[in-house]
Amino acid sequence: MGLELYLDLLSQPSRAVYIFAKKNGIPFELRTVEVLKGQHLSKEFFQVNSLHRVPVLKDGDFILTESVAILIYLSIKYQTADYWYPPDLQARARVHEYLGWHADCIRGTFGVSLWTRVVAPLIGAQVPEEKVKRNRAIMDQALQQLEDKFLGDRAFLTGQQLTLADLMALEELMQPVALGYDLFEGRPRLAAWRGRVEAFLGAELCQEAHSPILSILEQAAKKTLPVPPPEAYPNMLLRIAKIP
Repeated sequence: MGLELYLDLLSQPSRAVYIFAKKNGIPFELRTVEVLKGQHLSKEFFQVNSLHRVPVLKDGDFILTESVAILIYLSIKYQTADYWYPPDLQARARVHEYLGWHADCIRGTFGVSLWTRVVAPLIGAQVPEEKVKRNRAIMDQALQQLEDKFLGDRAFLTGQQLTLADLMALEELMQPVALGYDLFEGRPRLAAWRGRVEAFLGAELCQEAHSPILSILEQAAKKTLPVPPPEAYPNMLLRIAKIP
């Protein structure tokens, strides 16, 4: 059995893994797991990842969860270009520095818009407006730190070449953009960075990977999104309740 990737392209880290594999010509079988349909809660998927989360990599009998671990595994196994995950100790440490901050300050914050604008209405829940405003303020603070600490006057987040850090960041920042918050507006340095990253990845690949999330509001308005099954409600409600 060849490499299998279990992904949902509505998921930011799933998109990062998908783009990385496609950009680097890594052969894989795509196993789509539609979270809105509750497929991540199925008995079949439980055998792959008992944590009920995507993305997941399955390489023969080897199963790996967590997007950063997957990206590093792929970059080493398939000997992708050094700029993705630099062999130089200090350059690699810079990538890890960003990814650590990303996990703390970006990952749980920039996906909230999907839950407030799409998932909550789908299951008849509502997020208090003060939580929405607070999330926006936290995002704005993180964006300022992203620009000042990591981007600065560099072309990319950790230096003059694109790395895994830029890919992870772009996919996370695209989530609120797709949900109606153009966080690049009024931030020329960040907008220029986005342009460089997307130009490197290629417009066609970006469109392919971003298409599902970019159409999510239109699908919600037309009521063409799948209604999550009842067994998915408890986990979804818990996630919504955890929005600070």
